[in-house]
Amino acid sequence: MSGMDIRLIRAFVTVAEQGSYHKAAMALHLTQPALSKQIQALEQQVGGALFQRGRHGAILTEPGQQLFSKAQDLVKQHHHFLSYTREIQKKNSDSLLIGFGISSFNTVPAWINIFQNMHTGIELSVSHIPSSVQCKLLMDGSLHVGFVRLPMTEPLSSIFIKHEKLILAVPSAKTWQQKSERDILMSNTILQINPDQSPCQAEQTRQYLLQSDITAEPASVTDDIHTLLALIAGGNGVALLPESVRNFLPAGVSLHNLEGNQAGWDIGLVWNSQISNHLRDQFIETVKNNIKSNH
Repeated sequence: MSGMDIRLIRAFVTVAEQGSYHKAAMALHLTQPALSKQIQALEQQVGGALFQRGRHGAILTEPGQQLFSKAQDLVKQHHHFLSYTREIQKKNSDSLLIGFGISSFNTVPAWINIFQNMHTGIELSVSHIPSSVQCKLLMDGSLHVGFVRLPMTEPLSSIFIKHEKLILAVPSAKTWQQKSERDILMSNTILQINPDQSPCQAEQTRQYLLQSDITAEPASVTDDIHTLLALIAGGNGVALLPESVRNFLPAGVSLHNLEGNQAGWDIGLVWNSQISNHLRDQFIETVKNNIKSNH
């Protein structure tokens, strides 16, 4: 027996409960001939008659009695499943999952505040997630919108937010006069966020050190940017970080511009255009409008 249509099982249960094809057809909003065809199709699949029809209505046969309780359970489970999916759809329609990285620390919270003031009663979840992980989550729909490194490939769509570049973060307490950035990197421990947590940042650091002919191996010391900045402030080392860290720089950390024409990268607002989400689309419009108003 191959897959069985839930409509046939529901028709069987309804006839058994109503005790009449006529009453069951009315309950299911079907014509009586259409209901009879459904029962016949189910009888062909189970290999025997399920009802005896007579003056007293439709009476379950012995095979029908054996199947009835199981069929009732299936119909109830199907109803619960549909109710659950509707709850999920309602929750998804009233919530927005947003991912962002270091480079969007200063802009995303402001845009979220504007959006929440315009759309009360919605649930927003905001997470700091590496760009590579955000892309995977956007692909499978686990994330509605992200702020990640560009470019993107289909089906992900994007709009440009800003250009980012590296900057050197050093302890303010130390004296760096007349020292080049290369000398600082050569003579101090280079700290970084664990590559598993921030793979793009680790690769950007590696590329800069390679281009600058610096052979030092960065020390992976933490999983988050705030702890890394605290370690720098405490004199434990220096780090190559996105320039946007200046927006939340703690006391005890200074920034030095890097020498040369280093390559930067673009940050964009990204979403999966193959997945429909009206709340996400409204958030994208909010961001677009605020970008326009600031230029």
